[in-house]
Amino acid sequence: MTSFGFHASHEQIGPRALLEAVIHAERAGFDAAMCSDHFSPWSARQGESGFAWSWLGSALQATGMPFGVVNAPGQRYHPAIIAQAIGTLGAMYPGRFWAALGTGEASNEHITGDPWPRKDVRAARLRECVDVIRALLAGEEVSHDGLVRVDRARLWTRPEQPPGLVGAAVSVATARWCAEWADGLITVNAPVPHLREMIDAYRDAGGRGPLHLQVHVSWAPEQAQAEAIAYDQWRSNVFAPPVCWDLETVEHFDTVSADVPAQRVAEVVNVSADLGRHVGWLEEYLQLGFDQIALHHVGQQQRGFIDAFGAEVLPKLRPAG
Repeated sequence: MTSFGFHASHEQIGPRALLEAVIHAERAGFDAAMCSDHFSPWSARQGESGFAWSWLGSALQATGMPFGVVNAPGQRYHPAIIAQAIGTLGAMYPGRFWAALGTGEASNEHITGDPWPRKDVRAARLRECVDVIRALLAGEEVSHDGLVRVDRARLWTRPEQPPGLVGAAVSVATARWCAEWADGLITVNAPVPHLREMIDAYRDAGGRGPLHLQVHVSWAPEQAQAEAIAYDQWRSNVFAPPVCWDLETVEHFDTVSADVPAQRVAEVVNVSADLGRHVGWLEEYLQLGFDQIALHHVGQQQRGFIDAFGAEVLPKLRPAG
């Protein structure tokens, strides 16, 4: 049965309020949660960017839900440090944590002062990081000289069962590539034919494990309010790769999104005051076979969304009885 998760957006909400939101989401009937891992928000209007790994320890302790995080090892994070973080959370909360790994965005990674590599180099670097992380979680001593360097690293605190390493993808080609190494696949809402093609590419290439979908939604009691929330908070997030990968600062994102039309936002966010319409959108994703669907209300106030979806949306998506 598909589980429905709450997506915690560190770029938009301060960590204390986000912790209160995820606790409330569990009480309202959400099954799981996941969060972003950013150094910088996508827009000055979003205005936050708490440290995901500190927050995850609190969130896992404060709830009983499984959690995931979307992380980009290789530049801002050394893979041995990410392996240690994954291993510690996995040891503390067995079976409740997974990490999705991707190639990242310049907006978070440029802070190191190192050059931002080409996409093919970033993919090769991620593949090295995955091998390093897996070996460390398996208890091996790791030395590696490549796009990342590791010298005699060993994890002394490890879980009995390593958490899943999920591949993050938005294209069919990347989904196919993730099948080589990932324990599952995660992507974001897109037209159903594109999502189906991604799933087929991943499975046909031998991809194993669960399928995760993050769905951006904007809901409010009035349609104009739902549209205003989406436009204010998410118009900087409408740009396809490579633009979203390569812009470096919130000023860049705010400048290029200054004249984005509202209809463009509605292409990447499911915007409606009608809860029944949200049910219909989610039913389409369910039919594709996703194992977990994480709902991200793109507004900064979460309680109304949590209460409405917990009471009126999630029950309609679950099997009767």
